[in-house]
Amino acid sequence: MATAGKAKAKRNLIAALIAVVVVIAGVGGYAVYHNVTSSKGKVVTVGVAGNADDAIWEAVQKQLDAEKAGITIKTKPFQDGIYANQAQANGELDLTAFQHYAFLNQEKKQKGYKLTPIAETYISPLNLYSKKYKSVKDFKPGDKIAIPNNVTNTGRALKVLDSAGLIKLKDSTKENPTVDDIAENPSGVDIELNDAAAIINLLPDYAGGITNTNFIIDAGMKTSDAIYQAPIDTKNKSFKPYINVIVARDDQKDNPTYKKIVDAYHTKAVADAINRNYKGAVVPVFKY
Repeated sequence: MATAGKAKAKRNLIAALIAVVVVIAGVGGYAVYHNVTSSKGKVVTVGVAGNADDAIWEAVQKQLDAEKAGITIKTKPFQDGIYANQAQANGELDLTAFQHYAFLNQEKKQKGYKLTPIAETYISPLNLYSKKYKSVKDFKPGDKIAIPNNVTNTGRALKVLDSAGLIKLKDSTKENPTVDDIAENPSGVDIELNDAAAIINLLPDYAGGITNTNFIIDAGMKTSDAIYQAPIDTKNKSFKPYINVIVARDDQKDNPTYKKIVDAYHTKAVADAINRNYKGAVVPVFKY
């Protein structure tokens, strides 16, 4: 009986040790996605869209290193921004840097996320591309144009088509117009909503397509490949919803580590990196 008791006690001890190891491992696996201290200093994970901004975040890291800030940026790319916001809301990311105010506000409205913009970065164009035509004048009645299917970029894409003269909106100043807001369609084009990330690959099947610049860069194209580039005026208040932002969770908006990252981002070196990376098509909106 004594031997059996000792064996049972030993098994219980082993089970307890295993449980402790599992808990520690779980915490370790979770911590890699958080503002934690490691041999590299504080590691901050930033959710981004694709890899288009890699050179920009490398410039931010150089600034932090030059200042001996003891902060390491780890970017985590997402194909679709809705998953980045979900991951951040769930505590799996420290920051995100891929979306504009309009997209963030729509996500918060729909899903109740407790997320806050802590800095502005740049405004990115949303242009019209085509493998078939060289000019907007070439479009014919019945031609199909693909535009993003999320609310904010649907609205912005419709404004691009309005600006290009292919359609006329009832009110081009409305923040998120829908296809129901089209007053006239002098070109006779058919507008179809698709996943923004898929539109570039769908271009051979469409007369034209509008999608975000990061997807253009990731596909090996240039914004200058567009057959119509909507003008950008950073001083015009109507462009404010389309300024990209760095986002934190509400309870971390005043995190001093994040402020150091913002300060490193808002420098001439990073503005120059943005201009080089996007060849002037993307406009930095911050002062330095």
